[in-house]
Amino acid sequence: MTTAFAMLRSLLIYYARPGRGARLREHYAAWVPAGGLAFDIGAHVGNRTRAFAACGARVVAVEPQASLARLLRRLYGRSGRVTVEECALGAEETEVELHMSPGNLTVATTSADWAARAAEQPGWEGVEFSATRTVTQRTLDALIAEHGVPDFVKIDVEGSEDEVLAGLSRPLPALSYEFLPADRDAAYHATVRLEFLAAEAGGRYEYNFSLGEELRLVMTDRWWSAQELQDYLAEIPADGPSGDVYARYVPVSPRSR
Repeated sequence: MTTAFAMLRSLLIYYARPGRGARLREHYAAWVPAGGLAFDIGAHVGNRTRAFAACGARVVAVEPQASLARLLRRLYGRSGRVTVEECALGAEETEVELHMSPGNLTVATTSADWAARAAEQPGWEGVEFSATRTVTQRTLDALIAEHGVPDFVKIDVEGSEDEVLAGLSRPLPALSYEFLPADRDAAYHATVRLEFLAAEAGGRYEYNFSLGEELRLVMTDRWWSAQELQDYLAEIPADGPSGDVYARYVPVSPRSR
């Protein structure tokens, strides 16, 4: 499959569904305020970037695949709301190997271990990360220093979610990051990192989650503690649904400590 055909396939998947854009905007409006700032890390073809901008926010779209970064600039670079950063994110400023699947632009990862094991996961049969490219890696702290503190950060980087958060030194108001039942270590360590940052700042995080591409939170009556989330993730069968963890920061006042 050529790069052009793979890109067309992704555009059809993420943009051709009737009403999808409006549902994305409605879903993220709770976290992305008008006049605010959102980071779309692993922006792909930019359907989340578009939703964040439609909420009235400035958007930093982070995408290490050169062909997709060019597409994002063509689609949104003239809007005045979107800045495209062509890089990966991780624990330090350096250069890293990006592992790519030429026939599937939806997925790319800086984790060589994850790339080697991806085909073993249910639903990933036949996906091969057969191409590599050296890319610039920046940190979340560096992006914050340049663009400001985001109201919301979405992270979808195929097994490197914990590495992205390793480059962050302060809690942020709200984030989402992917979990895969067959390979849940990255989500586990991402949660551990958030708990550390929250404790250092004297606050805490609380958690919710969505399943698959459903744009709704599963827990409607309350949000979970980190331990409740970890217990849930540990109990999902290996062939269970993937999804996204949502975390929101709750400052703890001196009286409640």
